[in-house]
Amino acid sequence: MVKVTVSIPTYNRVELLEFAIESVRQQTYQDWELIVCDDGSTDKTPEMMSQLTDSRIRYLRHPQNIGKSNNMRSGFEAATGEYFIKFDDDDRLVPDFLAKTTAILEQNPTIDFVGTDHWVIDINNQRDEAATAKNSQKWSRTKLPPGRVENLLEVVFIDQSFQIGATLFRRQALEEMGFMRPNIQNCEDNDLLVRLAHAGKNAYYLPERLMEYRFHAEQQGINRAIPYLADKVNYLELFKFSSDKLESVRRSRLAETKLLLGLRLIETGETDTGRQMVWDAKSFSPSKAWIGLTLSLLPVGLRPPAFNLVRQLRN
Repeated sequence: MVKVTVSIPTYNRVELLEFAIESVRQQTYQDWELIVCDDGSTDKTPEMMSQLTDSRIRYLRHPQNIGKSNNMRSGFEAATGEYFIKFDDDDRLVPDFLAKTTAILEQNPTIDFVGTDHWVIDINNQRDEAATAKNSQKWSRTKLPPGRVENLLEVVFIDQSFQIGATLFRRQALEEMGFMRPNIQNCEDNDLLVRLAHAGKNAYYLPERLMEYRFHAEQQGINRAIPYLADKVNYLELFKFSSDKLESVRRSRLAETKLLLGLRLIETGETDTGRQMVWDAKSFSPSKAWIGLTLSLLPVGLRPPAFNLVRQLRN
């Protein structure tokens, strides 16, 4: 049995996937297997994978798209390693990621997973120092001390400091959680980390940039925002915390997300559902809620330019 399973879920990113795969092959720690799980790509991913001769690399191709979390689950179910990491097809591991994270798990048998900091890279694989520093600060990694993480639930839920693609897990801990929930497209990483913390698992933070996370220039359009917000609502509704602090944050984020989703639904013509959602969440931002309810009185065709105008005025 190999020590580490690396899984890369992919979909129509053949140009970037080869960089992700190469980052695994260049690891200084070599006791690994790589599972590339393909969610029905229609580009040249199968051709590229067929040219790889490294016996440690396995290719799981789904002939049709089965969904993001289901594709990730297929890679996990095929894993044989004692340790497991999943990272996305547009990201890369730094050469000593596995060496440094496996060493911590080997030396600390009560630690269930090790998270690291990461670089931000652009579409040309160039590291962005300023964006990296800003990202680390945004997710509170700059104030997270190295070593065993105290108050893990706050760290992964409130601060969201851990990024799954920059984290090595004991596979047994993930199996106990059932890994990713099936049939969800967004927030699956957040959900898994919160469940791990809720179950009393132990984490270690290594404040080194051992992974490269790619920022894309394209903005998220409204058709992508709606399913993301809907999944975020579902994710936030799955939990109820005994801690007043955590529960207050959860309720606030849930109200904000419902308000944003309701506004998007009104903008795209799902008027009744959108109005109800905005009304239910109006306490988060009464001004935004009333603007949205007012704009819902416009004909559907006039709503997108009206919403865009409001956004421009508020910026």
